[in-house]
Amino acid sequence: MKRTFMAAGLAVVLSACGSPEKGTDAAQEGNPFLTEFTTPFGVPPFDKITLADYKPAFLQGMEEQKQEIDAIVKQRSVPDFENTIVALDQSGRLLKRVSSVFYGQNSVNTNDEMQALSRELSPLLSKHNDDISLNPALFARVKEVYDNQAKFNLDKEQKKLLEETYKDFVRGGANLPADKQEKLRELNSGISMLQLTFGQNMLKETNDFQLVIDKKEDLSGLPESLIANAAKAAKAAGMDGKWLFTLHNPSVMPFLQYADNRALREKIFKGYINRGNNGNDADNNKVVRDLITLRLEKAKLMGYDDYASFVLEDRMAKTSAKVYALLDEVWTPALAKAKEELADINAEIKKEGGNFEAEGWDWRYYFEKAKKAKFDLDENQVRPYLKLDNVRDGAFYVANKLYGITFTPVNNIPLPHPEAQAFECKDKDGSYLGILYFDFFPRASKRGGAWCGTYRSQTYQDGKRLGPIVTIVCNFSQPAEGQPALLSADEAETLFHEFGHGLHNLFKDVHYYGVSGVPRDFVELPSQVMEHWVFEPEVLKVYAKHYQTGEVIPAALIEKLDKSGKYGQGFATTEYLAASLLDMDYHVLKEIPADLDVMKFENETLGKRGLIRQIPSRYRTTYFNHTMGGGYTAGYYSYIWAEVLDADAYEAYKETGDIFNPEVAAKFRTYILTPGGIDDAMDMYKNFRGKEPNTEPLLKNRGLK
Repeated sequence: MKRTFMAAGLAVVLSACGSPEKGTDAAQEGNPFLTEFTTPFGVPPFDKITLADYKPAFLQGMEEQKQEIDAIVKQRSVPDFENTIVALDQSGRLLKRVSSVFYGQNSVNTNDEMQALSRELSPLLSKHNDDISLNPALFARVKEVYDNQAKFNLDKEQKKLLEETYKDFVRGGANLPADKQEKLRELNSGISMLQLTFGQNMLKETNDFQLVIDKKEDLSGLPESLIANAAKAAKAAGMDGKWLFTLHNPSVMPFLQYADNRALREKIFKGYINRGNNGNDADNNKVVRDLITLRLEKAKLMGYDDYASFVLEDRMAKTSAKVYALLDEVWTPALAKAKEELADINAEIKKEGGNFEAEGWDWRYYFEKAKKAKFDLDENQVRPYLKLDNVRDGAFYVANKLYGITFTPVNNIPLPHPEAQAFECKDKDGSYLGILYFDFFPRASKRGGAWCGTYRSQTYQDGKRLGPIVTIVCNFSQPAEGQPALLSADEAETLFHEFGHGLHNLFKDVHYYGVSGVPRDFVELPSQVMEHWVFEPEVLKVYAKHYQTGEVIPAALIEKLDKSGKYGQGFATTEYLAASLLDMDYHVLKEIPADLDVMKFENETLGKRGLIRQIPSRYRTTYFNHTMGGGYTAGYYSYIWAEVLDADAYEAYKETGDIFNPEVAAKFRTYILTPGGIDDAMDMYKNFRGKEPNTEPLLKNRGLK
């Protein structure tokens, strides 16, 4: 079932296959997954888990759940809520345990062997999921409970679990005839493998590119911290005395922002935007074509015109028309603002005597100059005040002011990676809420981006709340030798964003796995609302202190940050919307030509909307893992959808004149952060705000109105 298991921040569907291999029992002696974890707080014993432990634990976990399903089906008792719905929801405990660790670790500390194992497991897990979703006897029991729910005297949470369980079976193909169910199994397996392949190709392409500089003059314009990190990377790669730049964001983005050498900016920019599109063994063009073909085929098999319709039925938006309406409403002013920014950039080029028009590799470089000219602000003026540990503590401060919770370092528990940090979170009454890990820096074994996940989601055991084990993963700039890590303004915002997801996981209080999730286009509300506090003057004065002197960030610099805050939103909004539109355009297709050229499709679908050539989609098709990897399929629009909610939600604080208003914070926690998916998403928002949101605050926040 889609809500049954969680792994590394995304709902990961896990299921079982046949019997364990011969010799499994012997292989499993000492396997940490086969017993409840006895570590402090029940965290995974990362220091004792080996690669060899995963496969036997998966196989046994799948077999155990298969037996649990068989027991539900074969019992003679009349189907009721406890013996069918709850029993199904609570099944597969071993599988939950091993899957959450494996997929979490495969994202932050992978290697060739783990990736090979994930490919081996993919069809097995797909089959097991289908064996549950397409089990006619199990569905018959679920349907009987669903059809007779009035007699079970269910509370709101129980009703929601029943509704979601029944809906999951229907959306999983339980009502299809046998021949179509067999076809669905084939499609699910193919989709799962293609999504996995896409992500592995993208990681390989990101890691394979290297820009090696051996002339010091080619480093002109680059911050000293970036140069130091590039020297350290080169030395680690056996190129001592040179400088190595990669396609990981903390390397490529500041290079594009500051490097004076235009030819080198062009080289790294093209390397970045052509990932997965190089005609090699990691090329994703055919993967994408096959993937969207299978997704469409699945949607039609399930009775939908296109894949977006199938996906959106289960989201707040409900229809692609509503998604496009929002994207189009913001696109027009965003593109107009981007063109104004382009004019500023071209003016800077001319000011320097350049006889060319800006290209994509020029945007960040000349935009930085334009911002400095307009606001006398250089990002490098801000970094010394954004020491990573201080920014993290600033997020803790905001959470404490809003909710009274505390975070205390924990030093006696296993870590998901040696670089990770661990904190115990306690509620304002001192009761335990959960464990929070941070893993901040990039490495070749870690996928790009930033995310929040769980190594154990919140649940109940023996009537007592079992706190979650939450992990926040980022890819921030590595600290220079002997220096602390200093963040950019964007990175500070990212930390607050992911921390908002962390709070959502920590505050959740539900009794069943099947009601723990919220719709994809609601899930970004708790994270994005946290971003509003990061640069509030009151908050900056608490955490933004110079890493050398301890001086609080000057009021004049705060004022510059505030005035320049909306500058650049044309670019940022347009590149985001371009990706959102591209995601939707692929998944509203009703026919897919066998010879579809995906890059041509991308250029045409965005070109017809007037996207200027200097702004590529934030994620181009062949490295757009949000949609092609399966997490945000027909759902990348969710960030802007949720921004309508978060901008309006923050207004609730501002209207009181107190950004830490305790009554507003209590309502946000009660109605948004605590209930999981027990209530309808819009009902949750209206319970908090008293009304539905509108786009006005969003447009103002982005400087588009």
